[in-house]
Amino acid sequence: MYERSSVAELAESLRVELNRYSVGGKLPSSRALVEQYRVSPVTVSRALAQLAAEGLVVTRPGAGVYRAQPRTHTQELGDTSWQAVALSAEDSGEVVPRSVDASGVLVTLAAPPAGVIPLHSGYLHEALQPERAMAAALARAGRRPGVWGRPPVEGLPELRDWFAREIGGAVAAADVLVTAGGQSALATALRALAPPGAPILVESPTYPGLLALARAAGCRPVPVPVDADGVRPELLAAAFEATGARVFVCQPLFQNPTGTVLSGERRGEVLRIARAAGAFVLEDDYARSLAHEDSGPLPAPLAAEDPDGVVVHVRSLTKVTSPSLRVGALAARGPVFDRLRAIQVVDTFFVPRPLQEAALELVGAPAWPRHLKTVAAELRHRRDVLAGALRRELPELEVPHPPRGGYQLWARPGGGGDDAAFVAAALRAGVAVAPGRPYFCAEPPGPFVRLSFAGVSGAGELTEAVRRLRSGLRLDA
Repeated sequence: MYERSSVAELAESLRVELNRYSVGGKLPSSRALVEQYRVSPVTVSRALAQLAAEGLVVTRPGAGVYRAQPRTHTQELGDTSWQAVALSAEDSGEVVPRSVDASGVLVTLAAPPAGVIPLHSGYLHEALQPERAMAAALARAGRRPGVWGRPPVEGLPELRDWFAREIGGAVAAADVLVTAGGQSALATALRALAPPGAPILVESPTYPGLLALARAAGCRPVPVPVDADGVRPELLAAAFEATGARVFVCQPLFQNPTGTVLSGERRGEVLRIARAAGAFVLEDDYARSLAHEDSGPLPAPLAAEDPDGVVVHVRSLTKVTSPSLRVGALAARGPVFDRLRAIQVVDTFFVPRPLQEAALELVGAPAWPRHLKTVAAELRHRRDVLAGALRRELPELEVPHPPRGGYQLWARPGGGGDDAAFVAAALRAGVAVAPGRPYFCAEPPGPFVRLSFAGVSGAGELTEAVRRLRSGLRLDA
């Protein structure tokens, strides 16, 4: 059982048990609760903290936990309707509603109900995360002299150097800015490269978090279709000419969600087209550490082949470690680096030094290459298990490009159904999947769903998920 579900279940049990105690009555000790409910001391501590936050119990250090006085007053609800005007923008004398749509991102971040198999997650399951190595790295980092001091705003020199060596080519440590993960890096880059109202060229389909960032910044994402070899250069050139855009955002390696890799022939074309348009290429290299065991040699990042500062490169440690290890990097050459640094300083000052020190300890430990090798083998195995189960049980669900990296299958439901109906039927059957519609910034060419194989506990859950999908979808047919 996951720790988070154990905490929720224990908290619910204790809420029921509280009815047995009078106000001020003392609950059993933490040790007694551990034995009674057969959970860990950490689970008990977190469950009691949750009840305390809800005002149901009071914790008295050294004395115990007691039932709290019930809250008898009801807070009067105010009138917040005025905020609708305050949160709108005035444009030429007209009030225009402004909103930030994070729904496509929240789908992948939401914890599914108990018993639901999560094929929607964008992160590794706890079983695949290097928890011991991260704990050891954090402990070592905590003993470093000056660990709680202020780091350089650009990041620790040793960590910048590590990222530069990972990117390769002519990228140097001086070209690297340490960021609070990949999403933060993308947000900083978009603000640096495109003013509000500007068009931004994006792959279609693409990562919903990017579309949300672009729209939140007041920019207009413009789709450029991809095929089995990545973005189509002739359409990219036409989009630059038609829109006057100065930014193209792409994931050349194991693109999310399609899993495609930008072909060797097209890599040079993309850089040439962007250079001719006087535009930047924002390269989101999110999946380089998620290559599968059978991926073969990986192409170098576009940034490693770019002498002219066309490419602004994004890299992160989060996807291959833990959602909470939010350490990434931006790499750029020329005046744009100063703008990136200025925006990050204004927004966040710097990435906390203890987190940078822990990341540096982690990637320098002998356990790091072993972890990468384990992830590569496990992701390949899970991909094959899920793809094989779909071919056997749901052949009508088309998977055009089985990837050799990343953590998802991009599938197209057959029979003329739509992705919303598929997602709803899947959830009723006990499987959470991500709808394809949020991955398009314009009308999609058809229904798609994304099936992640990273967030489950193992291959057994993948086969069970497909069995549930087959039963649920055919019952809904």
